[in-house]
Amino acid sequence: MAQQSFGVIGLAVMGENLALNVERNGFPISVYNRSPEKTDAFMAERAQGKQVYAAYSIQDFVASLERPRKILIMVKAGAPVDAMIEQLKPLLDEGDILIDGGNSLYTDTARRAHDLESAQFTFIGMGVSGGEEGALNGPSLMPGGTKVAYEALEPILTKIAAQVDDGPCVTYVGPGGAGHYVKMVHNGIEYGDMQLIAEAYDLLNNVLGLTSSQLHEVFAEWNTTDELNSYLIEITADIFKVMDPPTGIPLVDLILDAAGQKGTGRWTVTDALDLGVAIPTITAAVNARIMSSIKEERVAASQTLTGPGTTFNGDSKAFITQVRDALYCSKMCSYAQGMALLSAASKLYDFNLNLGECARIWKGGCIIRAGFLNKIKHAFDENPHLANLLLAPEFKQTILDRQGAWREVIAQAAYLGIPVPAFSASLDYFDSYRRDRLPQNLTQAQRDYFGAHTYERTDQPRGKFFHTEWMA
Repeated sequence: MAQQSFGVIGLAVMGENLALNVERNGFPISVYNRSPEKTDAFMAERAQGKQVYAAYSIQDFVASLERPRKILIMVKAGAPVDAMIEQLKPLLDEGDILIDGGNSLYTDTARRAHDLESAQFTFIGMGVSGGEEGALNGPSLMPGGTKVAYEALEPILTKIAAQVDDGPCVTYVGPGGAGHYVKMVHNGIEYGDMQLIAEAYDLLNNVLGLTSSQLHEVFAEWNTTDELNSYLIEITADIFKVMDPPTGIPLVDLILDAAGQKGTGRWTVTDALDLGVAIPTITAAVNARIMSSIKEERVAASQTLTGPGTTFNGDSKAFITQVRDALYCSKMCSYAQGMALLSAASKLYDFNLNLGECARIWKGGCIIRAGFLNKIKHAFDENPHLANLLLAPEFKQTILDRQGAWREVIAQAAYLGIPVPAFSASLDYFDSYRRDRLPQNLTQAQRDYFGAHTYERTDQPRGKFFHTEWMA
C-alpha cells in the first residue's frame, strides 16, 4: 500500500470534516478513531470512493503514513490529548509532526511543544475557527509551535484554509502556545460580538416590538453596510426567518434563554486579569452567559423584583439607526480589547505576533469574520506598535461621530430597564480610555491610608513614591 500524506485521529464532526478537506485538496489521508464503529460508518458513508485509508490500531495508523508523519489530533481538549500523545510517542520517528487542532489551553500547548521538541519530535497547536462548515470548506487556521513543523505543513494548510483576496487564512502565528492563544482571544472577541448582537436584538424586540420578520429585514440591511457586514450579523438575519413547523412561531422565540460556554471566553478573561489588560466587553459577555444559566432563579426573581414600568416614546426608525451605531462602536471596543490583549501577551510570552496578520487570517472561514477586518489589518500594518485600535484613523472619527447615538441607546436602555451589559461596558471602556484623569487617585489614597501602599504625585516624576500618615 502506498503511504498516505496526512493522518487524522478523532472522527467527530470536526475531525471528519477536516479530513475530507485535506483529501479533497489532493492529500491522501489515513484516519483512526478509538471506536471502530465510528471508523466503519465514516468509510461507508462520507469517505466512500475517496483516498482514505482506515486504520483500526494506532500502530497500523502510524505505519500507514509517509515520513515525516503529519498527524492531526482531533480529540477532546485536556487529558485526552496528552493520553493520545503518549500512545503515539513510542511509534514516532525523529522529525514527525503532531498537530493538536482542538480548543486546548495555550499553556498545555506550550508544555507539549517543549516536551515533544525535547524528544526530537515537532508539535503544532493549531486553532481552528469556522465550525463544521469551515472545517469542511475552508477554516481560519492559527498554527503555532515548532516553526520547522509549520514549514512542512504549509503546502497542506494553505490549501485547506479559507481563501480571501490577499491569500489563504493561515499563517505561522508564533512559538509555543501562540496559536492556541490567538484562538482563545479570537473566541473571547466572538463572545463579545455575540453578546452585543443579542443586546441589539433585545432592544429592537422588547423596546420597539419588532416582529421576527422585521428583525430579519433590519439585520439583513445592516449586513450590507461597511461597518456591520459580518458572518455573525448574516446568520442572525437568517435565524429570524426560521419558523417552528409545529407551532408556526419563530423558532428563536422558543429557544430557552440559557447560553452555554466551553471555557475559552472564561480563559480569555482570566488571562487578561493576569496580564493586567482591561477587556470589559468580553468580561461582560462571559458574565451575561453565566446570568442566563440561572434561568429558574431569574424566573422566580421576576415575580417579585419590578423594573421602572416606563415605555419608549421616541421615533422607531431613528432608534433603529442609533442601535446600529451603538452596535458598531461597541464591536470596535470588543476588537480593540482583544487586540490589546494579544499585544500584551506577545510581549510577555515572546510570541512575536503580527497583529495585522492575525486580523487578515480572520477575514475568511472564522466565526468573527467581518468586513472591517481589512481596516484592522491596515491599521496594524501602518503602525505595528499601535497602542489601541480606537486611536487608528480608520476607526477614531467614525466612533467619535457615532458616540451620541451610542450614549442615547444606553440611556434609553437604563430608562426602560433593559440590561445592556456589553454595550455599557464598551462605552465605559471608551470613556475611561479617552480621559486623562480617572478617580483612582482617591483609590490610591485609600490604599495608602489603610495599608501604607504609597502613591505617586502629579507634580513629581513617575516612579517616585510617597507615603502620608493620614491620621497624624
